[in-house]
Amino acid sequence: MADAVDRLAEAAGIVPAFTDVTGQTRETAPETRDAILSAMALPTDPAGAEAALAEMNEGTLPAWHVASVDEVPSLVPRGPWQLTLEDGTTSEGTGPLPALPLGRHRLEADGSACWLLAAPPRLPLPPRGWGLMVPLYGLKPAETGGLGTYADLARMAEGTAAHGAGFLGLNPVHAGFPTDPHAASPYSPSHRRRLSTLHVDVGGPEVPADGPIDYGTQIPAQNAALDAAFASFEAAGGDQAFDAWQAAEGTALHDFALHQALSEIHGPYWDRWPAALQDPASAETRAAARDLSTRVRFHAWAQWMAETQLRAAQSRARAAGMTQGLYLDLAVGTHPHGAETWEDRESFAFGTSLGAPPDAFAADGQTWGLAPFNPRRLIETGFRALAETLARQLRLSGLLRIDHILGFDRAFWVPEGAPGAYVRMPRDAMLAVARIEAARAGATIVGEDLGNIPDGLGHALEASGILGCRLTMFERGPDGAPRAAHDYPEAVVASFSTHDLPTWAGWRTGHDIGARAALGHIDEATAAGARAARRDEVSALDDGTAAHADHPAEDAARMHTHLARTAARLVAVQIENVLDMPAQPNLPGTIADYPNWRQRLPARPEAVVGDPRLAETARIMTENGR
Repeated sequence: MADAVDRLAEAAGIVPAFTDVTGQTRETAPETRDAILSAMALPTDPAGAEAALAEMNEGTLPAWHVASVDEVPSLVPRGPWQLTLEDGTTSEGTGPLPALPLGRHRLEADGSACWLLAAPPRLPLPPRGWGLMVPLYGLKPAETGGLGTYADLARMAEGTAAHGAGFLGLNPVHAGFPTDPHAASPYSPSHRRRLSTLHVDVGGPEVPADGPIDYGTQIPAQNAALDAAFASFEAAGGDQAFDAWQAAEGTALHDFALHQALSEIHGPYWDRWPAALQDPASAETRAAARDLSTRVRFHAWAQWMAETQLRAAQSRARAAGMTQGLYLDLAVGTHPHGAETWEDRESFAFGTSLGAPPDAFAADGQTWGLAPFNPRRLIETGFRALAETLARQLRLSGLLRIDHILGFDRAFWVPEGAPGAYVRMPRDAMLAVARIEAARAGATIVGEDLGNIPDGLGHALEASGILGCRLTMFERGPDGAPRAAHDYPEAVVASFSTHDLPTWAGWRTGHDIGARAALGHIDEATAAGARAARRDEVSALDDGTAAHADHPAEDAARMHTHLARTAARLVAVQIENVLDMPAQPNLPGTIADYPNWRQRLPARPEAVVGDPRLAETARIMTENGR
């Protein structure tokens, strides 16, 4: 009985030890184990652990089972069974189950239940192509001021499609915190199943800006513009299309809109609200909903506007000839005290954060301040929250990137006041859910698989038809030299870097090293060593792309030629590289001391798509069969 808590921890997926990137073995501390068990709503005392283990082992069915769509599952229940399909249809029988349609279905037999995940075994790979990555927030240059809008995105998509691009990628567009002008990161959202209203186009005059985006000014200005537009909408009698959409969205939309209305009064983060209002089902919260009905309707309308405009951008992208259209980005987690966790408390683990283990760049590891999905609750609900989150993104895009898909295999949880540990996730089930939702939408999924990849994950992604990511900046062949174009794997999206890494111009000149030195993150000796190492890296890549010597080594066209010739199915071209911008969009480890998510493009979308450098990039892609 003494080891019952350890056995429960293992059954719950808490990894007892792991080897970090330096080769050091790190054991999960007892306080970490107990904190994670508590976050999962599991006991930490021996007697409670024994009881929880006994409950886990009850019944004869597994908690979930992956089946191939339209085929008879290999799972055969003992005795009579009842099957409830996703659409509510029920059937009963004994022996083998019937062939299952696409979806998440519930099987009950012998006093236990199992979720049957009927998915295509593998998603089809997309045709060979390319697309452009742009910062939605930065689509308005300083001469116009403001934030990029969904209408700007539509114009950018149409112009890029004319160059032969198959997709237009952007940063996450999840709902943020309209009452917190400092919460600008798109990767720390309030709700991943709702949309940012910062980018709703409500017209208004252009006000030239001086320098990067100032969210402290822009967020209140956008809120005021939305209020004025809603007042005009109501004065004109509303719109039956909005009423129908609002009714179809039901309780989930109402709860989100109520959260937003309450945050206008009590602040952006619900853990600081009056205790009664922290519970969406309390009598006080229901009373507040009645009192705030006008503001609840406003926030529902703002969501309708965001979805309508983003859907229009996708429609215009596809109508202009894009194969996939919009390429959206799903953040790895959600803020622990935003709208998503307020509305759907049970799906998340509290008192712990997603993060990363110690490595050469972060000796103490990283804590991202994001609430992880509780794997026990995911399984109990048939992966509802994951399915809904994916479906929301896929109904507005043809290509979806899942940030840090390593978390589908194991997620690094960092409890408050204790070291972190890995938690195993139901990988094969989560990948099956991703295939189900992608198949429904006819879309392609990309898994951001960079970093310390768990054994077996790469094979599982490839077997699922989920594309991986490859960065030219880091790609090396067996001899340690930059990887040759023909040696890139096929089932990937290839790009030079990401929003968290240097641009082409910045990488070559060490702009990122200079930025960190200027901020005091590294001393001059470290900076000098980093610059010397960078010069070697640049020289090695220049040698590796010498076959494209019709372009100078420093010209982005030479690097884009290398990308175009890779075996990768898709190539993502970053607009910052096309336009020779030295500063990267985000410098990890900084907040206010670097203009993260605040850089503007130097011109309007119409001028950017007309830039000869983009035309040259498109020509390179076309000449190489993209």
